[in-house]
Amino acid sequence: MRLKWQQMCVEYFRLWGDHGQEALENAHVCLINATATGTEILKNLVLPGIGAFTIVDGHTVSGEDVGNKAQAASELLQELNSDVSGNFVEESPNKLLDNNPEFFNRFTIVIGVHLPESTCLRLASVLWSASVPFLVCKCYGLIGYMRLAVEEHTVIESHPDNALEDLRLLQPFSELNNHIESYNLDSMDRKDHSHTPWVIIVAKHLEQWLSEHNSQPPKNYKEKEAFRQFIREGILKNDHGVPEDEENFEEAIKNVNTALNPTKIPSAVEDLFNSEACNNITSQTPSFWVMLRAVKEFAFREGNGSLPVRGTIPDMIADSQKFINLQNVYREKAMQDALAVSKHVECLLQSIGKPPESISDKDIKLFCKNSSFLRVVCCRSLAEEYSVDSVNKDEITSSMDNPDSEMVFYLMLRAVDRFYQLHSRYPGVYNYQVEDDISKLKLCVNSLLQEYSLNVNIKDDYIHEFCRYGAAEPHTVAAFLGGSAAQEAIKIISHQFVPFNNTFIYNAMSQTSATLQL
Repeated sequence: MRLKWQQMCVEYFRLWGDHGQEALENAHVCLINATATGTEILKNLVLPGIGAFTIVDGHTVSGEDVGNKAQAASELLQELNSDVSGNFVEESPNKLLDNNPEFFNRFTIVIGVHLPESTCLRLASVLWSASVPFLVCKCYGLIGYMRLAVEEHTVIESHPDNALEDLRLLQPFSELNNHIESYNLDSMDRKDHSHTPWVIIVAKHLEQWLSEHNSQPPKNYKEKEAFRQFIREGILKNDHGVPEDEENFEEAIKNVNTALNPTKIPSAVEDLFNSEACNNITSQTPSFWVMLRAVKEFAFREGNGSLPVRGTIPDMIADSQKFINLQNVYREKAMQDALAVSKHVECLLQSIGKPPESISDKDIKLFCKNSSFLRVVCCRSLAEEYSVDSVNKDEITSSMDNPDSEMVFYLMLRAVDRFYQLHSRYPGVYNYQVEDDISKLKLCVNSLLQEYSLNVNIKDDYIHEFCRYGAAEPHTVAAFLGGSAAQEAIKIISHQFVPFNNTFIYNAMSQTSATLQL
C-alpha cells in the first residue's frame, strides 16, 4: 500500500511539479454536502494531498449508527491520507450564511454539491465578492452538472497540447548565431557529422538557403519540400556514392516545419497585453499582471517584439557534449531574458510602492518560461446567468436548434430546481407521486421558458425521465463527476492547466459531454 502511494505521488509531481504540489498542500477546500458526489470529489482531492478540507453538512445519516454526515465523511476520508487535516461543521450552509457569511471567505475554493437554487445564489454572491472560486456540482440521475463561478482566474502553466518549440532559427539571437558558426559540417569526420544536433543542421542549411533566395526563408509547401531536399543532399555518401544512414539528418528533415516556425507573440498573449489590467498597474494589482506588464515592456524594448526565450530544446540525436552545449545556449539566454524582465518588475513594484521582494526571482523565471502560454479565465457570475436581463439567450437558443443537445439537460436541471422551490422536494422522490409530478414539472419547465422568453421546445420524454430519476445519485455518475470536479478544483488551486468556462454537462446515457458559456 505504501509503495502504491509513493507511485501515485511520483505521477502527481509529473503532472504539476513541486510548486503545484506545494500549492495543493497549502490549500483549504470547503465541501458543502457530503453526498455520493461530494465524497467522491473530496476523495480525489485527499489522495493527491490537499492541506485541509472542511465539510459543511447539517444532514444526518440513517441506519443503526445515526450521526452527522459531515463528521462521518470527514473521519472516513482522512483514513485515505493521514497528512490531510479534516474538519466538519454540523450546520446547514443557509445557517452559516445567516449568522457568519465571512466563514466561507477563508477557503481556497468552495465546492457546493446538490444545493437548492436559492442557497446557491446566496453563497455565490458572498464568494464572488470575496474573490473565492465557487464550483457548483450536481449529479441528478444520469446527468452530471458543474458550474464554475470565478471572476478572474490566471494561469501561468497552461500545459498546452502540441506546443511548438521556441528555437528562434528565423530570428537567432547573437549567442545562438555564434554557436551555429562554430560548426563546419564540411570539415567534420563521419562520427561528428552523424552526431550533430538537427537544430544545427537546419540552421547551417538555412544560412545557405537565405543567401541564395534573397534572404527569404522557405514559406509554402513547395519551398519547404525543396529545403528538405537541400538538407537531404548534405548527408554524407560512402565510396560508392550511396548516402550514409545519418539519423540526425533524417530528424532535421522531419522537423523542418518546427524549425521554421516564425517567432511571434501569440494572439491570446497580445490580447492580455492590451487589457486594462496589464496597462493600469496599481498597488492592488496581483503579481500575475505586474509580471505580464514587465514581459510586455521587455518584448517591445530588449526583445525586438519577441517574448523571453523559453530555454528548453527537444530531445534529439546527438552526442552528449554537443547536446549539452546547445542546451546551455538556450538556457543561458533564457536566464538573461528573465533577469531583464526582473528589472522591469522591480521598477514596476517601486512605482506602486511595493518592495522588490514582493515577487520572487523563481516566480519571474517560471512566468518567462511560460509566457507564450499564459491564459486568463473570466466566468460570468451566477447572478448574471440567472437574471432575466442578462441571461445568455443566444447560447441557449442556438444550442437548442438540436433539441437533444446537452443544453436540454441544463434547462431541465433549472426546472427541477424551480420544482424544489415550490414543493420543498425534487420531482419523483416518492414513487407513488411520479405521475402527479410529471404534470407539475411540466408547469415548471414552461414557466422557466416563459420567464426567459425562450422559444425552444423540450420533449415530454425528458420531463418523464427527470421525474423517474427522483434526484438519485447513481454511483457510476457520481464517481465520474467526482473525478472531473476534483480535476477542475486542482486546476484552480495550482493555477496550472486551463479550467472550463463556465458550465459542464455530462450525459451518462450517451457518454457525451459539453461545455457551455452561460
